[in-house]
Amino acid sequence: MPQSLVRVLIHTVFSTKGREPTFHDPAFRSEVHAYLGGCAKALDCLPIQIGGVADHVHLLTTLSRTLAIAEFVKEIKRVSTGWIHERGGMFRQFHWQAGYGCFSVSESKAGAVTRYIERQEEHHQKITFQDEYRELLRRHGQAWDEAYAWD
Repeated sequence: MPQSLVRVLIHTVFSTKGREPTFHDPAFRSEVHAYLGGCAKALDCLPIQIGGVADHVHLLTTLSRTLAIAEFVKEIKRVSTGWIHERGGMFRQFHWQAGYGCFSVSESKAGAVTRYIERQEEHHQKITFQDEYRELLRRHGQAWDEAYAWD
């Protein structure tokens, strides 16, 4: 077969360092989400839904056939951090947390994950980021160590 075709969907989650509520302004948050989508697209990863709240983001994207997950996350964080730093002032101190969660998503569940990301504001009126992340890890059968899960 001469052509290589790939369609892999991933749900990536990461927070601001220390879960600082850096994106408390809804207008800025929307800009950040749009920028993250542009970063994904530049990496040949189709952004399907980007969202989150003041202290973390969720990205539902495809994964390019030529890119490892770790490289995808590293580049998204690196490029977006530089863009946020350019805003000056308090944003010069901005950092994403060191870690991340990345979960496979089947095509049949893409709509549900999209709606989940769209409803982050409502969702986080009832649950903290840490509890949300623990639940994602549990659902995906991923073990973790609390001592290393947060920074």
